Amino acid sequence: MAEKPPRGARAGLARAVRHPAAAPLGALAAGAAGAAYLWGTDPHRPGQWLPRCPFHWATGLLCPACGGTRMAYDLLHGDLGAAFHDNALLLLLGLPAATYLCGRWLAEGLRGRRYRPRLGRGGTAAVLGTAVAWTLVRNITG
Repeated sequence: MAEKPPRGARAGLARAVRHPAAAPLGALAAGAAGAAYLWGTDPHRPGQWLPRCPFHWATGLLCPACGGTRMAYDLLHGDLGAAFHDNALLLLLGLPAATYLCGRWLAEGLRGRRYRPRLGRGGTAAVLGTAVAWTLVRNITG
C-alpha cells in the first residue's frame, strides 16, 4: 500500500526541510553555536574540551588545518596577529574562500536554487598542491 503524503503541520515541515535554503541556514546555525561555545573555551590553554586533530594525534605532524580552532578563537576575540600565527594559510586563503562559498550557497538557497560549486581538475590540483606544500613547510620549519 502506498504511503499517504503528510498533511497539515507535518507537510509544511517536510516542505521546509526540503527547501534549498534549509541546509545553508542549518549550517549557519551550527556555526553560530560552535562560535558561541568557542568564545568561552580558550584552545590555547590545556584541559579544554575540544576535539583533537586526528592527523596530528596519529602522526605527530601538523595538518594543513591544524591551528584552525585557535585561529577562530583569536578572530572571535579580535586578535588578528595571533590568528595569523596560528594558521596563516587558513586565515588568508581558507577563510575568504569558505566565506564566499557559504555566502553563495545561502544566497542561492534563498532564491530557491540548489548550489553545487564546481572546482574542476585544475582547481582540485591547486587546492591539494597548496595543502601538501603548506603541510611540508609547517612541519619542516617547525
